[in-house]
Amino acid sequence: MINKHILLFFLTLNGVILYTAPAQSSLIILNTDQLSLIFQVNEDGKLLLPYFGQLLSDPAPMLSRNVYQHLDYSVNHEAFPVGGGKNFREPALLITHSDGDLNTELEYVKHERTTIDDNSEEIIIYLEDTKFSIGVKLFYKSFKREDVFVTYTEIINDEQKEITLHNYYSFYLPVYSNRYYLTHFHGSAANEMSVKETLLTPGMKSIQSRKGIRTTHTENPSFLLSLETPLQENSGEVIAGALAWSGNYKLNFELDEFNSLYISAGINPYASEYHLSAGGTFTTPEMIFTFSSNGAGDISRNFHDWARRSGMHNPEMIRPIVLNSWEGVYFSFDEPTLKKMIDDASRLGIEIFVLDDGWFGNNYPRDNAKMGLGDWQVNKKKLPNGIGTVADYAVEKGMKFGIWIEPEMVNPESDLAKKHPDWIVKADGRDIPTIRNQWLLDLTKPEVQDFVFQTFEDVLSLSKNISYIKWDANRHVQSVGSDYLPDDRQSHFWVEYTRGLYDVYERIRKKYPNIIVQACSSGGGRVDYGALKFNDEFWVSDNTDAYSRAFMQYATNLIYPAIATGAHVSHVPNRHTRRIIPLKFRIDMAMTGRMGYELQPKDLGEEDFNLSKESIKNYKEHRDIIQEGDLFRITSPYDSSGYYSLMYVSKDKKRALFFVFCMKYQGFTINPEFRLNGLDASKEYLIKEINREKVSSFWGNGMIINGDYLAKVGINPDLRTSYDSMVLYLESKQ
Repeated sequence: MINKHILLFFLTLNGVILYTAPAQSSLIILNTDQLSLIFQVNEDGKLLLPYFGQLLSDPAPMLSRNVYQHLDYSVNHEAFPVGGGKNFREPALLITHSDGDLNTELEYVKHERTTIDDNSEEIIIYLEDTKFSIGVKLFYKSFKREDVFVTYTEIINDEQKEITLHNYYSFYLPVYSNRYYLTHFHGSAANEMSVKETLLTPGMKSIQSRKGIRTTHTENPSFLLSLETPLQENSGEVIAGALAWSGNYKLNFELDEFNSLYISAGINPYASEYHLSAGGTFTTPEMIFTFSSNGAGDISRNFHDWARRSGMHNPEMIRPIVLNSWEGVYFSFDEPTLKKMIDDASRLGIEIFVLDDGWFGNNYPRDNAKMGLGDWQVNKKKLPNGIGTVADYAVEKGMKFGIWIEPEMVNPESDLAKKHPDWIVKADGRDIPTIRNQWLLDLTKPEVQDFVFQTFEDVLSLSKNISYIKWDANRHVQSVGSDYLPDDRQSHFWVEYTRGLYDVYERIRKKYPNIIVQACSSGGGRVDYGALKFNDEFWVSDNTDAYSRAFMQYATNLIYPAIATGAHVSHVPNRHTRRIIPLKFRIDMAMTGRMGYELQPKDLGEEDFNLSKESIKNYKEHRDIIQEGDLFRITSPYDSSGYYSLMYVSKDKKRALFFVFCMKYQGFTINPEFRLNGLDASKEYLIKEINREKVSSFWGNGMIINGDYLAKVGINPDLRTSYDSMVLYLESKQ
């Protein structure tokens, strides 16, 4: 045990760690270019977190403040409160010790500071229990230019016996304001990522998932917290966070009797008591968080910049345009059908053809969702010449080829289910419930992890020309149980399944770093930074209706970047909403993300085919602005105005794309003004409408207008009919 009465403070100067004598109270500071995260060690050895916000040039007066210990029965603004001692709030860490003691009391021991590169710095803060040999290491990394922090925790059991972890959150943040407005996300399958804002009142509000898989269908492990006023786009103080975890999660917002708010986030404790053996270490997932004094806009740009640096696989790659076969042919296809689709896709200028569900299974042919899942051999009736023939044909036509898999799942009617009933997630002696006629494979098992990895390899081996994998997961966990885990470790399932998935992801990415992989889970069930670390993009929703996508993509891009946002032009009537929306509106909406198509190209008439071809050409010319540039939201689809508008601006502010969508009939009213924030006021921009079908709706088409005017006065295109839309390309030669 380290002597708690000797506090060692570690500071880094030019790579040399210095040791200083302790003061009565001391600060630990981690900055980005615009933000400060400040910890304080008080006289009792408690680690506090008194400040997170705009950069402080001189935080020293904080040492004289005495506002963190209001009463002798509580400790306010603790950085990582635990169950026991004086704490009565939701603990970041709750342990039952080997002797049954329910209390843990952590004291500061030391901290280390490391410079990672010219943009990143990390501090590790060491805490220890006053009674037991339990250690906690808090990791905080700063990304200076992105103004983002990333944190996670290690819990170390140096006791002689195992301990039980009940709560083991990744993130804890005390906040003080007069009012708190929480923006979070909710929805359902085919209606993911709706926005909800709530004024927090005393008590606890929690956002959580208990599904194990498809965990972001109904909620998302991310939030925006606006201080004092409701969330605004360009003003106001906002704290935001996103948990990088694809399993069960929980985000808590606890408003206490002192009007202090305590935010905790991490793996959901639900049914997940974790028994940590003597000598063992438990590592929590990462939490990414940031702060803005300029509203939600800076929050999004901070997250997007961080994601394109550190939060997603292969961020430097421009994402290609996809034609996915699903809504074009569903399960009904053969080789000539696919080749005709490839011919048409090539003529359109599409870059990857993706063969979706239905290509596999022989004893149990995959002609519907009822059988064949798990039997990853090519269906000889549909494709007698194999996948290679179709993939080679795509390459001959100047495209790449991709294919759909769902390797975590199995149909009861399959060779795999008959051969390996022991691989199924199930509670002993209970019926196995099905969702979409399928069961779940137990990824806590090493042999199942090997099978999933081998499935990926086997599918790639079908052709050297497979460049893209759509990885689906169409059910969540029910009747949980694993015959691999011991009887007294069944509660580990929720953690170990996700760890097993990540272990497979790691193996795949180590061997196949250049295969493009899309995270799909009945649509938007894996829209999180845990999955995105290993995937190149995600599927937002199986609902491809362009009107619905305005709301879903608006919400998604509050936290996650457009480069990863799969957005497809689909057929009409839409298979979910039955809406009939003009093609131009559908194209323009898809262009706001990673553009793709999800239809049968032969069904396009000549005029629609030509519009698609021209729009795909335009997207290719300008997609770097969307995928690599800064997002500026002008109006929200939730606004009463009935317009959704947004703009992407290149980092040098020389080029921009402005999108506006008329979401409802406007009647005989004046045209609204859209102020184009994000441009350089000193530059002059040539404005050109693209994706046009008719005479331009904008009087300024072809004109040169300066950025100052565009930001302060704006533009007022004539869009008043439901599903009118317009895209403007702006370019400065200066």
